[in-house]
Formats: sequence, structure tokens, C-alpha cells
Amino acid sequence: MRPSIDIKFLKIKNSSFEESFQNLILRPIIKVQTSILVQAFKKYADTHKGVFYQLRPEKKTTYIENAIKKDQKFRNFLKGIVIGMFTLEEYDLYKEKSSSLNKRMMNLVYQRLSENLQLFEYRKTGKTNLNP
Repeated sequence: MRPSIDIKFLKIKNSSFEESFQNLILRPIIKVQTSILVQAFKKYADTHKGVFYQLRPEKKTTYIENAIKKDQKFRNFLKGIVIGMFTLEEYDLYKEKSSSLNKRMMNLVYQRLSENLQLFEYRKTGKTNLNP
């Protein structure tokens, strides 16, 4: 589904392990998983009374940030979307520095969702009447 990374490249000169893992592993996974991350957030917004759709763009980014930072269940769900794409070797490396990598992962997810605000159009929940 995505190219395999030779793990020895995670020790790139002039960058930390976490930065290398972020750039070589997390970024490509999050890019591939953007559509599912967007759908997950839409579902989250819908289950929270659709308030998100009424907000101005600058408030929407704050809403996304708060959802990721403060809702542990949602945060864990997003982490699962990303971690589920790891190879066994990547997962073993991730476990060693999971705390700092989780922060980087969630920052990347926040950036990706915030960059795609145009995908979060107003959505009515429930049935709609298509006839005028």
C-alpha cells in the first residue's frame, strides 16, 4: 500500500529519531489516510450536534484542535487510524518513543484536518427532502 522504509534511514544525520520517524513514517501514512481522517472528524462533528458547521473558519480550527487535545476517546481513535498502518518493525520502533511520537502524530493530524476545511461543508444530520 505504501513503500517500505529501510529502518536504518531513521538515523538521518542532523535530525532526531522522532523527526526522522515523523518525516519518513508518519507523514506518508497521514497523507494516505487523509480521507478516512476527514470522515472520522465529520462523524465526530455530527455526533456533537453539528455545532462545528456553524463556526467561522478560524473557530473551526480551534474546534478541531480542542477535539484532538481534549477528547481522549476521539484522540485514541485517530491514533488507531494511523498506527494501524504501521509495519511490525515500525510499530516496534514507535513503542520505544510513543509519547513524543503521539504528540507529533496528533500535530500532523491537526494540520491535515485544518488544511482541508473546505471538505467540511455544512451537513444536515438526518433525512433531507430532495424535492423542491
